[in-house]
Amino acid sequence: MTHSADVVVIGGGIAGASVAYELSASRSVVLLEAETALARHSTARSAATYIPGHGTRPVRALIVASGPRFARLAAELDAPPLLTPRPVVHVAVDAAGEAALTTTLGEQAGEPEAPVSIDPAEAERRCPMLVPGLVRAAAVVEGAADVDTEALHQAYVRGLRRRGGTVRAAARVTAIERSRSGWRVHAGTGDPIDTADVVDAAGAWADVVAGLAGVPLVGLVPLRRTIAVVRVPDPARLRVPDGRVPMVREAAERFYFKPEGDGLLVSPADETPVEPHDVRPDELDVATALERVEAVTGLGLRSVRTSWAGLRSFVPDRRPVVGAWPDHPGFWFCAGQGGSGIESAPALSAFAAAVVTGEPVPADVPLDPATFSPTRL
Repeated sequence: MTHSADVVVIGGGIAGASVAYELSASRSVVLLEAETALARHSTARSAATYIPGHGTRPVRALIVASGPRFARLAAELDAPPLLTPRPVVHVAVDAAGEAALTTTLGEQAGEPEAPVSIDPAEAERRCPMLVPGLVRAAAVVEGAADVDTEALHQAYVRGLRRRGGTVRAAARVTAIERSRSGWRVHAGTGDPIDTADVVDAAGAWADVVAGLAGVPLVGLVPLRRTIAVVRVPDPARLRVPDGRVPMVREAAERFYFKPEGDGLLVSPADETPVEPHDVRPDELDVATALERVEAVTGLGLRSVRTSWAGLRSFVPDRRPVVGAWPDHPGFWFCAGQGGSGIESAPALSAFAAAVVTGEPVPADVPLDPATFSPTRL
């Protein structure tokens, strides 16, 4: 037997769940996930942040457009508040950092919610755990926030099911072939699915899925990113009078940290090319994160409570890939979100759904589809 659907979305992380939800407003959708549970990889292993000004210019536009959409989604999908305000302070502690911060401020001047330069003393006031006198230049993003990633993902899946969409876990795609209706997808132990459109939202595995369909690859490179949560000997140093302890990012992207309960989430902001797999943290990267953050805070960081790693996948120009190759109509990529998959999901999924259905892109996401089309590569 075969089943049918208007669209098959491959990948149960935030990219697949969000675009499947948006498409289900007007299409019958089946969402396929290779693992036994959804969102086990990059979606569950991010720093869970929303940072305007993050990424390339088109990505920054998607992030800013997503801001108001988070609140609308919470109401639309009966979810708790999805964003909790947490400013981000960019700090430069050496000449390389100062140069990077100057470049960032120049590139983003005039953009909505761009970082704003502040005095080093103001950076220390906002984040008193910083070693006094170490910061040479700083900027702040006031509109940044923590993201309740789990609530966001669950809300998208819940909304998809309410609209009649089907979710199949433990359904690894084994073959994709042309059929009379467009494509036939073989996944797991279930019956094949005939569909007009396939959306490849498989994250680091997106090129693997494309290869199964005989579709040209987009050149996706998965990069490992390491995160650890460490014990802070004196948790009182994580508190500030207004309660809004910022996230701190080194301006040249060599580390970042933010409070996590009574501990500190730290990362060396590593990007190590790897093959797509169930990635694990490297002990040296964890040690590097502790060393770099300890050097600027003096908190006495020694004990690691937990650590993990995720995959950030990019094509060379670091823009997402949304669209189809002209010679392979009906096979759509929604991949290459890098480290911005969660913070850009509300806008990118609506944009991608419009591209797949041929509808106009949303008015609040004023980007040309050619910006993210695979034909640019």
